[in-house]
Amino acid sequence: MKALTILFIFTAVLFAGAKNAFAQDAAEVAPEKVKVLFENDKVRVLEFTLKPGEETGMHSHSSHVVYFLTDGKMLTTTPDGESSEMEVKNGDTRWIDPVTHNNKNIGKSAARTIVLELK
Repeated sequence: MKALTILFIFTAVLFAGAKNAFAQDAAEVAPEKVKVLFENDKVRVLEFTLKPGEETGMHSHSSHVVYFLTDGKMLTTTPDGESSEMEVKNGDTRWIDPVTHNNKNIGKSAARTIVLELK
């Protein structure tokens, strides 16, 4: 019985650690690329700036709105390895459900976005 309890605790800790490995705060993963502009108990507003070739690192968002401040081309990759390319124009706005991903600027100029995360 004691061995079963230890196995259960070990498994719970392992899964909690795995979840946290993918549920990273963008501002902590890439503080040189992500700036927290505003935060309260309802929303958090982030500004992302990526030079060509730069990546955010794997991070997570709650449901959020993205407003693109520049034209650009991004490669988005999820933890399972799936990826997709996205071309955007200055002023484009998108709703995105909760997600864990890495973004890479595959365009030729700096990409800037504002992200409004709901809490």
